[in-house]
Amino acid sequence: MNPKRIFLYTLIGSVAISALIGIGVILFGNFGEFEVRVLMTTLTVTVTSILGLACGAYIETGRGRTLPIVGIFLSIVSAIMLFFVIWDILDDSEVFIKSVVTTSLLAAACSHLSLLSIARLDKRFAWSRIAAFICVGLLSAILLFILWFEPESTSDVISRVIGVLSILIAAVTVITPVFHKLSASGLAVADLDAEIEQLRSRITELEAKKADLMNKTTETQT
Repeated sequence: MNPKRIFLYTLIGSVAISALIGIGVILFGNFGEFEVRVLMTTLTVTVTSILGLACGAYIETGRGRTLPIVGIFLSIVSAIMLFFVIWDILDDSEVFIKSVVTTSLLAAACSHLSLLSIARLDKRFAWSRIAAFICVGLLSAILLFILWFEPESTSDVISRVIGVLSILIAAVTVITPVFHKLSASGLAVADLDAEIEQLRSRITELEAKKADLMNKTTETQT
């Protein structure tokens, strides 16, 4: 089974369990601490499955493996660490909590970029993917700096930069499917040209083999 299908089945299962818990609470009105933890666990699995689906879809395109594999790894690690927090095992350690936030943020960033990378873009739109990687990378770096070093006062400039990067990421995310649609016709023509060129090369190779075979046949007859 491929990663995409595994995460899809996991997503369906976690959503079903969450729905059953919600129905049970409505019918019986019993929503204690244990039920809250079970619900948070299933919600964590749901989010992890969504992130994994994005990475798995990019792996299936065959155009990249490092980014989605890292995203899947970080998503799973983040989920496991969140389980420790939800079930009150390692929720008192500040370093551990920060590590959970870090892995979750990086997993979300990798999954987001994997999802954007699924789009096939023409050369004239390639800048949008580069812009997405730069903006997501910068925003993640700034947020992680604030998380780990806890500056006493976040400057107005940093706040404005975070706001600008967030808007740019949202804009690129929205416009990427449009660029993908506009690139479809051009990429189709390019694919046909590449296939025609491959066929020409194959024909040339076959003609050379035919000529060589005919020469050997003539030499044998003489």
